[in-house]
Amino acid sequence: MISLACELAGVPLSNPILTASGTFGFGKPYAPLYPLDKLGGIVTKGLTLHPRAGNAGTRIYETPSGLMNSIGLENPGLPAFLDRELEVMTSYGPAVIVNLGGGTVGEYKEGAELLTDVCRGLRDAGKRAADLIELNISCPNVKEGGLQFGLETGQALEVVRAVRRATDLPLLVKLSPGARDLTEMARMCEAEGADGLSLVNTFQAMAIDIRKRRSVFDRVYAGLSGPAVKPIALRMVHQVARAVSVPVVGIGGISGAADVLEFIMAGAAAVQIGTYNFMNLRAGGTLANELLKLMAREGIRSLEEIRGIV
Repeated sequence: MISLACELAGVPLSNPILTASGTFGFGKPYAPLYPLDKLGGIVTKGLTLHPRAGNAGTRIYETPSGLMNSIGLENPGLPAFLDRELEVMTSYGPAVIVNLGGGTVGEYKEGAELLTDVCRGLRDAGKRAADLIELNISCPNVKEGGLQFGLETGQALEVVRAVRRATDLPLLVKLSPGARDLTEMARMCEAEGADGLSLVNTFQAMAIDIRKRRSVFDRVYAGLSGPAVKPIALRMVHQVARAVSVPVVGIGGISGAADVLEFIMAGAAAVQIGTYNFMNLRAGGTLANELLKLMAREGIRSLEEIRGIV
């Protein structure tokens, strides 16, 4: 029998299929479409301590084999999420991973402390809480905070260190493909106590409206995701997985079971699907079964026997 059960930073998962931040909301838009317990985990949309209205102008733009977005971390704020959304998210069954962003080191720290306190209270009351934090130091759509923290190791270190000291929840750090030295960044995160890494976030890109003679986006550049970025993301996951001993979550252009196996073979402990959720609204409901069938055809009995094989 083939089993997809696995573990991420000490958190058991029924399968390695997670949703990527910003593509699944808090689960509610997809809950009517399929049972969300078909997923291994759900990652929240990016949350900040205070609510954000997000970017003005065009936010989503299709490209060949990809999607560009300039959302700007629109979110209701962490306190509102904890009050209104967390209990519903935990009721779906899969692991809950809170994607946490911020504009300053202080905001990151305060957000982590608030999340930790609320989760501790829920556990003490015998209720489910968030299982992991995914620290977003790499969003390319916000001028302050994410962009600058995710590019240089020294600046990222401040955030990772502050959040690690502020929480006892398992901590993933989500890395930017624009980091000056990605493996150096990964090693720093591990040294500062990260329990795992997720990579990569979107690639900074551009589209021009030739009729208006201007960028499609008010902020000029936007984040590119989708199948077009998969070969680059796969290479980066392969490099980072060989450079650290903590688990790595692979992200970038996954749109089928074969893509999942590629990332596992490159060294990923689990994967996140993002743009594919828009291409196929029921992707998360079928992907685990498709993975089982593909593994059976390829004579693969477990993910462990192929993880990092390349």
